[in-house]
Amino acid sequence: MASHPVNNSLSLDRSRGTLLTILTLALAFNYVDRQVFALVLQNIESDLHLSDSQLGFLSGLAFAVFYAVMGVPIARLADSGNRVTIIAVTTAIWSVFVMLCGCAGSFTQLFLLRVGVAIGEAGCIPPAQSLLSDSFPKAQRAKAFSIYTLGSPLSVILGGFVAGWINQYYGWRITFALLGFPGIPLAVLAWLLLKDSRTQSANEVVHVRSAKPSSEAHSLWYVARSLAGNATFRQLLIAHTILYFFIYGVVLQWQPTFFVRTHGFTTGELGTWQVLIWSLLGTVGTYAGGAFVHRYIADDERKQLRLISCNIAIFGALNVLVYLCTNRYASLGLVALAAPFYSSVFGPLFAVNQSVVPESMRATAVAILFFFANLIGMGLGGFATGLLSDQLRPMFGTDSLRYTLLLLSPGFFWCALHFWLASRSVAADMERLEPRWRVQHGQS
Repeated sequence: MASHPVNNSLSLDRSRGTLLTILTLALAFNYVDRQVFALVLQNIESDLHLSDSQLGFLSGLAFAVFYAVMGVPIARLADSGNRVTIIAVTTAIWSVFVMLCGCAGSFTQLFLLRVGVAIGEAGCIPPAQSLLSDSFPKAQRAKAFSIYTLGSPLSVILGGFVAGWINQYYGWRITFALLGFPGIPLAVLAWLLLKDSRTQSANEVVHVRSAKPSSEAHSLWYVARSLAGNATFRQLLIAHTILYFFIYGVVLQWQPTFFVRTHGFTTGELGTWQVLIWSLLGTVGTYAGGAFVHRYIADDERKQLRLISCNIAIFGALNVLVYLCTNRYASLGLVALAAPFYSSVFGPLFAVNQSVVPESMRATAVAILFFFANLIGMGLGGFATGLLSDQLRPMFGTDSLRYTLLLLSPGFFWCALHFWLASRSVAADMERLEPRWRVQHGQS
């Protein structure tokens, strides 16, 4: 009889490990598409005869509108339905559409296929974060989310190194086909191996608090009003939106094109460097950020947000230097120096996002954050960068993109300010939430 707690603990750890592994891989392939699209923008432009504005629209607004809009109803379903089913089905959807992107023969066709990708990818992050929050206690969430966020540097290996060389030798069409396919077996694995804690029996449950679904079923209007009254959530919403505008508009969507256009890298060379920088230093930063918070400030969300603010500000300063630097390798070196500061923030940030809202609203809260972040941030960021680059081209020629990115990089300081402001209200908002959370789940 004494062995049962140990066996249950081992089973719990294995279940959490399987959950974390599959969700991390799903996040990696979710991000791969965007890595690949950014890397092959120059090739698509030449093949389909598109302008920077059209490329910015395809990689930004066209994708982000449908990604953001579909994220909310999917998240609402995830707050009451089977999150594993949602993740498996949407993973299969986006994988098929990524493969089909390689068949596009015009701007319109590629636009429609990017819409399909966006709808599928909208079902990844909100239900996954909700599942992880239900499976790990609050003190372990920053570390768990940091491991989950390793899907981002892993996507660089697939979307940078692998895709870079495939594109160089076989073209962007074959690249999309080959990198979209692995999502299909991954969706099957998620369907077969993962269990949503809401559907499991008491003997199988991996939920750290309760196997029962929440008794609270709120309307979207109620959730929106509740979140609007949360000062920390408001600041996080603004900070996320600004961060996505500049990280997608400046770094992820256009930085690879900057290195190809300004410094003369091939996609194979650039993909190799991206792997060395983002998969190595990005992984170190991602894990270190979560491990540091887990060890030293796990119960202090105020300090976590101030750490995030400082790291974003340092990342912004280094980005300014990237575009000022005229030596190709020195510029890449500055990207390498900046990478750990950026990647370190997301594990703690995802954990704080989940901790400042009630359990019954978590997936919807994530979807609302990403609705504005993706619609305004990702959607307008890439498009605005392309549009500004086109406007500066008569003055600066092929260097127009360099000066566009240089003008936009200080926006990271604005983002850092709002993370700092969030740290000033988080203690009060947590205090209002925690007593109700403890009573609801029978914790002291």
